[in-house]
Amino acid sequence: MATTKTLQHSNNDIKDRVILQFDYDCFYASVFEHLHPALKSKPVGVRQKGILATCNYVARARGVRKLSLLSDAMRACPDLVVCNGEDLTPFRDESKRLYSVLRGFSWSGKVEKLGLDEVFMDVTDIIDYNMSCLNLAHLHSAFFFLSCRDPELGFPCDLSQFAGCVTGATPSIALRHISAYATDPPAFATDPVVAASALRLLLGSHLAQYLRERLEDHGFTASCGVATNKVLSKMAAAKNKPRNQTTLLLLSAKDREAFMAGHTVRQIPGIGARTAGVLQDLVQSSEACTVAQVLRVPDMSPRLLDRVLSRSGSERDIGEKLWNLLHGIDETIVKNRTSVPSQISVEDSFRHLRGTQKIHAELRRLAAALVRRMRTDLLVIDAPEERDKSVHWAARPKTLRLSLRNMKKGESLADMYAHRVSRSQPVPGFLFNVKEEAEELAARLVDEALARLLTKFGIAEAEWDIAILNVGVSNMVVGASDSVDGSGRNIADMFKRQDEVLQPFRVTEGEGLGTEDTEDWDWEEHSGDERDAATVICPQCDHRFLAFALVAHLRYHQLEK
Repeated sequence: MATTKTLQHSNNDIKDRVILQFDYDCFYASVFEHLHPALKSKPVGVRQKGILATCNYVARARGVRKLSLLSDAMRACPDLVVCNGEDLTPFRDESKRLYSVLRGFSWSGKVEKLGLDEVFMDVTDIIDYNMSCLNLAHLHSAFFFLSCRDPELGFPCDLSQFAGCVTGATPSIALRHISAYATDPPAFATDPVVAASALRLLLGSHLAQYLRERLEDHGFTASCGVATNKVLSKMAAAKNKPRNQTTLLLLSAKDREAFMAGHTVRQIPGIGARTAGVLQDLVQSSEACTVAQVLRVPDMSPRLLDRVLSRSGSERDIGEKLWNLLHGIDETIVKNRTSVPSQISVEDSFRHLRGTQKIHAELRRLAAALVRRMRTDLLVIDAPEERDKSVHWAARPKTLRLSLRNMKKGESLADMYAHRVSRSQPVPGFLFNVKEEAEELAARLVDEALARLLTKFGIAEAEWDIAILNVGVSNMVVGASDSVDGSGRNIADMFKRQDEVLQPFRVTEGEGLGTEDTEDWDWEEHSGDERDAATVICPQCDHRFLAFALVAHLRYHQLEK
């Protein structure tokens, strides 16, 4: 006779986590499709000067490749609709809106952005609560609770099957463990820990599907990975794209090892090109090596990895960190990030920016972009459902900073990212006036603040040769005055967020990284406040494009030779 039972999770908090990783499908192209619905059925590419930074799936089906030269893309698909992606404002706006959608379903606030188009969610507490409420005898007609306070807030779901795709262990075996535990006595000798692990991921798959549908309500599709840690959830999300999801069902260490074995080491988040190259040499392979090949190396161990990879400047315990990644082990947490960034900045690079008049013109352009970013990231709309909307500043920065790299005689553009200098001053109060246009505030900011900071660098007019300009604000004060006209009072409470330790699990490959190392994937590298705004100039052809496209672009020059 069936009985009502609940499964309790084990005491292993790390193992029992349920992490969702959302990856918005062709996000940058999708933003243009969202703004211009007529583009949805057409091949769309997003350009940065001569580089096609990304494209939608329609374009890819016609032979267009991401990070290709624009001329090559047009040759492959003559009717490609090319959109200018140099202004990142619309992408940031949509990214913030979608992040808010997902964060609105979180109980713990553990929702972490990775760049503009990926989000991690730790939904362990939501899964815990639903496990405590679940009647295992009626899995086919279950109800998923989205609130622990309102019993009517949620959605019906059929827990007799997983939502979306499943990889790893066989789903039918997992479902058998779950259903068997609901009988009294159990139908077969099932392990309650295994049954609980399977049920947690089963519930996670249905929550992932529900959240993806909510994202679609806002005009964007996403892929999602459901797993027990960040690395595995990201790997799972990549399995079935686009507009799909994959649950990584690992019920034993053997399942995890089998899943990892077939991947190349370069497919594992956190392992960069240089480390992959060292491992490839270690296994004496002429092609990309797999995890299984690396682990079959005689005497393979964290100590051996330390010895092979260690050099001056390398991270301590690099072997242990890499060993864990090769085994799919990742204990890094999903960070409970405040919605207020620690700093906001905009940046651009130049090939010989000279003359005060031209410098001021570029400062006005950057300052206008900074004002728009401040309004996007720091303004909060009160009662968005109501007709009479009001806004207030969630935080106000206290420091205005101007940073630059001025080239000296004999220096090349290869040195442009070294030795920046900065000057700062308090943020002028008028910068918070939302009633003025961004361009008007920008002109005033240059005339009354940035031009004065420029003189503090002590560089003569004839010596200006700027390669990089960066204008930013920092030292955020949370809980600022509701005034939006720039007349708010000073705030006594200052919000100070220390720089978090970078690379919580990534294999650090030493100082002085070359261009190949820009491929290394890192949570923090993609979630910084200013890096997604950087553009660079190719020293060989003078094209300017998004910084992440540098490696692919330089390879084209190498092929031409």
